[in-house]
Amino acid sequence: MHASVESGAVCLDPLTLKALHMKTTKKGFTLIELLIVVVIIGILAAIAIPKFANTKDKAYVAAMKSDLRNLATYEEQYASDNNGAYFTGNGTAQGFTPSQNVTVAAAVVAGPPETWTATASHSQSAKTCDNSSGAIICT
Repeated sequence: MHASVESGAVCLDPLTLKALHMKTTKKGFTLIELLIVVVIIGILAAIAIPKFANTKDKAYVAAMKSDLRNLATYEEQYASDNNGAYFTGNGTAQGFTPSQNVTVAAAVVAGPPETWTATASHSQSAKTCDNSSGAIICT
């Protein structure tokens, strides 16, 4: 730095003032800092995405199970009103409405005693659920 002292005052030459001004007004991040941030975000995304990847499918299975439970209520109510006879089909004639994108199908199993079975599928899932064994099983 070039400086001269004249009567107690420090005088800097113009080139030194310009360099000092550039150093103090320099703002922003370096390329390395930005790359480190991008890498950290990528690592966090790589950890989080697989944990939430099957969340939609779990929701579809939950909707199918819920619809099968509700259909069971409709089947038993129908049987109590119709001398033990169960209905077949999707239950819309009996007032049953499945969840959005869920298709249910009930079938009567000849007895004695007469019983019923049902399957449910979702248009956006490869899994299906059925209650043929009395418990809801999804595969």
